[in-house]
Amino acid sequence: MAPQTFARVEKDVDLGYTGPDMQEGVRLKAAVEALPAPGVMQDLQAAVTYAAQAGKVGIVGYCYGGLLVWRAAAQVQGLSAAAEYYGGGATTEAEIAREPQVPVIAHFGDKDGHISVDSVEALKAAHPEVTVHRYDADHGFNCDQRGSYDAAAAKLALERTLAFFEKHLR
Repeated sequence: MAPQTFARVEKDVDLGYTGPDMQEGVRLKAAVEALPAPGVMQDLQAAVTYAAQAGKVGIVGYCYGGLLVWRAAAQVQGLSAAAEYYGGGATTEAEIAREPQVPVIAHFGDKDGHISVDSVEALKAAHPEVTVHRYDADHGFNCDQRGSYDAAAAKLALERTLAFFEKHLR
């Protein structure tokens, strides 16, 4: 299930990775972030509540979705595990202060110009219960539609995520 995380500000968003699409994504993220609480978190809660009817629920997200996964791990009821890929903003001081309520695995690229290695290490130090992996890769290393795609890092991150979900969602 993939909730439309921009739907509260614009319906049926479908963006690619061109410059204009990326700029539009930044604009939409800012608009969603400006919503009064609980904002998009209520949509994630509704999705998890629905999916939980079938059993344990895991959540995965990339970039802004990774940030939402981090927040969901702390706020959304009914989750059993969370996998964050290069969560933009998840390594800020305010986000690091959150306390995840479920096991979390997080993947970051050491060459990421948006998320510093120091901030990843700060997250890791503040949350030793979180499994943090770093890769010799850039932001978006898991997306084969981007120039920053790194097949080896994506493969290893997927293997780790699937093993993590196997452990926590069985």
